[in-house]
Amino acid sequence: MARPRTPLLSRERIVAAALRLIDAEGLAALSTRRLATELSVSGPSLYNHVATKDELLDAVVDSVIGEVDLSMFGTPDGTPDRSSGGRPTPWPDALRDWARSYRAALAAHPNIVPVLAQGPGRRPNALRLADAVFGHLVEAGWPRGQATRIGALMRYFVTGSALASFAAGFPADAEVYDAADYPHLGEAHRLAGHRGTVDEGAFETGLEALLDGLVLRFERLAERS
Repeated sequence: MARPRTPLLSRERIVAAALRLIDAEGLAALSTRRLATELSVSGPSLYNHVATKDELLDAVVDSVIGEVDLSMFGTPDGTPDRSSGGRPTPWPDALRDWARSYRAALAAHPNIVPVLAQGPGRRPNALRLADAVFGHLVEAGWPRGQATRIGALMRYFVTGSALASFAAGFPADAEVYDAADYPHLGEAHRLAGHRGTVDEGAFETGLEALLDGLVLRFERLAERS
């Protein structure tokens, strides 16, 4: 029997195609009709694998979260690993490595960030991520309430840094920055041309400042206990 000309439809193939479409054209481009065209199938056939557009969008978001490295929290999926008897990664180092991986995943798919920022919902990868971060902090000695707030704080920081480029928001036209009105922005027209350096540097500066503050807070907690 000859192989079908079009590969068999699967949930994974649908999600991958939807993510490519969102990456290329934004969230507004995603529709059942457009996705069916991209996959060379009929629209109704998609519903054998995803019941609604919301379900599909959840699956796309979760596939992006699945790109985030959680191995610094234990096993590759973030589950604490006690089998080797080795010491866990210190929590500041684990948060640093995780935040960088998290931001890299979002930076690769910036159009999905507004949906992702709403929280984990019922998404398995997102819940595994939350579980890994919370569990590592609690095992390190953070009170559960504080660990919850730190997880939320880190998510706010990472997703906020991925929502848009600060540097790209400054027009490259030097005439915009009249010295009479903006005496300190004489070089601002150069920012857009250095967006990678500026935005990455801002993220790293904020991340280190956040971690430094949390280390001090952790030390004060230890002193009071």
